[in-house]
Amino acid sequence: MNNRKYLVYAAVFIVLAVLVYLQFRTWQNFDWARFRETRPQKWMHILHGIALIYLAYVVRAIRWKIFLRPVRPQASIASLFAPTVIGFTGLALLGRPGELIRPYLIARRQNLSFPSQLAVWAVERIFDVGAFTILLVSAIFLAAGPRTLPFYNRFREGGFLLVALVAAISLGAVAVHWKGEAIADWIEHRFSHLAANLGNKIATRVREFRGGLNTIHDPFSLIVLVLLSILMWFMIIMAYQEVAHSYGVAILDIRRSQVLVLMGASMIGSMVQLPGIGGGSQLATIATLQRVFDVPPELAASCGIMLWLVTFVAVVPVGLLLAHHERLSLRKLSAETAQAEEGAAVEEAT
Repeated sequence: MNNRKYLVYAAVFIVLAVLVYLQFRTWQNFDWARFRETRPQKWMHILHGIALIYLAYVVRAIRWKIFLRPVRPQASIASLFAPTVIGFTGLALLGRPGELIRPYLIARRQNLSFPSQLAVWAVERIFDVGAFTILLVSAIFLAAGPRTLPFYNRFREGGFLLVALVAAISLGAVAVHWKGEAIADWIEHRFSHLAANLGNKIATRVREFRGGLNTIHDPFSLIVLVLLSILMWFMIIMAYQEVAHSYGVAILDIRRSQVLVLMGASMIGSMVQLPGIGGGSQLATIATLQRVFDVPPELAASCGIMLWLVTFVAVVPVGLLLAHHERLSLRKLSAETAQAEEGAAVEEAT
């Protein structure tokens, strides 16, 4: 497992190194002295952005509470907020190995099985993608701001693709909800001859995902979950805008509807990240600021790094304090999470 992890890190490092090289080749006249002098001029906007990000974590805790209502109606927002913040701190510092700390901690605190909370986590991802898609598509097709940007036709095509993706995921979720056991049995039988029990592993994930869908127990809960998801992503949009406006220059006076384009680039870039230092997210954001919004390289680099610090890293101080208060080690939690995930797969296989 460790060897595979190191190979992944090495591959990510090589990809990031190539991207950095290509990015800086386009900055032939990059002024490092000017970059060092470029910083936000209105720090109150930065504080507003951080506050909005923390409010988004509160909304995440409220949303998870609704998911838990059928099995743990007594679960409080406070009991879910700490695991949420600690979990995102683990993601920021450890990268993907820390991503499942949040469902693991919630399962442990609420005395629930880890697979059940993995299922909730998977369903939560659908609401995240769906809410972001609603906001992005609304901006691209209804707002005037994105139409003034270069590559607008590309954004429209991307919007159509994203709508198709969300529609496919939604139809798949409906199919799993109604016929999940039959689908899992078919997958298990169809791929049983493959190595490493692949069919059984996929079937296990289908059954877990179906269990997560069962946490949405009535239409009212579904509506509330959708509205909370849209509210949360709207807060993140406002945080991005606050950071951009903190520089006090006209070229970064980005409209709210245009911020979604920047966020989309950041999310795509986050797929290539190194633990603790990121990389892909910053590069994608910087490139978008420069090429789409025509921001000078030095200012784009400064703003891209500040956006990453506010929206991704600002959770770390509070997360570490909460982890220290509860005597939790992030690395130990990450290892326990990996063991719990493997144990759940073995248990399902037997």
